[in-house]
Amino acid sequence: MALPAQDERTVPAVVLKDLDRQPLEQTLDAMKALIDQHGHVVVVCSDAVPSGVERRLHTVRSLLESDRIALFRPDLPPLGLAVLARQLRQLASCDLSPGVLASAGRLLTHYIHAGAVLASVARLDRVPVGLKAHAKSWVPGSQFGVIAHPEPQLVRIRPEATLTGPDFGSWMLLAKGQLQSDWVGSTLAPAWNALGLREAGLPAESATWWGTGKLIEFCTYLPDLSVLYQLVTSVRQGVCHWCGIDVIGDRCVFCSATPPVPESRTPTG
Repeated sequence: MALPAQDERTVPAVVLKDLDRQPLEQTLDAMKALIDQHGHVVVVCSDAVPSGVERRLHTVRSLLESDRIALFRPDLPPLGLAVLARQLRQLASCDLSPGVLASAGRLLTHYIHAGAVLASVARLDRVPVGLKAHAKSWVPGSQFGVIAHPEPQLVRIRPEATLTGPDFGSWMLLAKGQLQSDWVGSTLAPAWNALGLREAGLPAESATWWGTGKLIEFCTYLPDLSVLYQLVTSVRQGVCHWCGIDVIGDRCVFCSATPPVPESRTPTG
């Protein structure tokens, strides 16, 4: 899902639709056009999409023989992933190199708290669910507060129910599915000292990811471009030994190379 721009500098998103159903030639032409226009492409993809989408992306990257396509599938729920994609779109307007921008995705995931309110956890396989919670899923009217990232949490929603949130100031975004509840806005947001609350449409993959359409998905995030830029530029940068692009971290997001293992030296004397 492509969220609306956060500010006037946010770069527009390009949505690649029906990748597993459209002719391969059409996908190749579209990706080649993006590379020709922008130089590098960062594809942010949910792990809830059909497996055929991921296969098609790898096929396109292989056929184009391009190391200018980064495929990024972070372990985030769909709404959190949409927020991360928008943050990368914000940073794309800055003076960051393609490798640093693409690498920034891994860094920024640490500052996103993502979860949902669910009417049932019977089909939830993204977060550990105990037998008691499974049993209570069948009680009419039960609702559960779940955190999937950064650390799994699950509670049955009651007046005293709490979830651990971020220890820094952030905004909260929520997307309503087929569930009626004001718990996020009335209880969770104040408990987490959210600086503000906004709403968005529910991503198409949310029901699949959470195992039910009766949900309200939410996440917290850093909205200010200046803060995001400072976070990214404060991290030590390196150069990929294989393709030569600037990166953050120990794996190149474009060619997937990792730093070479230092050769062991035999002591002398």
